[in-house]
Amino acid sequence: QVQLVESGGGLVQAGESLRLSCAASGSMFSINAMGWYRQAPGKQRDLVASVTSGGNTYYADSVKGRFTIRRDIAKNTVYLQMNSLKPEDTAVYYCAARDSCSKAYDYWGQGTQVTVSS
Repeated sequence: QVQLVESGGGLVQAGESLRLSCAASGSMFSINAMGWYRQAPGKQRDLVASVTSGGNTYYADSVKGRFTIRRDIAKNTVYLQMNSLKPEDTAVYYCAARDSCSKAYDYWGQGTQVTVSS
């Protein structure tokens, strides 16, 4: 089992920055990818960014050039640096972890609210 705890959400104005953190614990040896999803009210949960154990990253088109995902393996922590935030970035952000034998993300955090005012 893997436990994920997010932190760093909050209320900011458009153009400002936030950094989300996801502290992982438990059986991390089989985890080969970590990701950040977000879900706005009335919308589906979408993948925002991910990073594999090999260091490969993925970003949704809507956040490319503004968000950066980074994994600190020694600390079992994944960060999402969010710059130039826009009101449309407002959502609950979830950290997720994927097991090496799975095609989907198996473990989820409780979510952290990010609100960007215009």
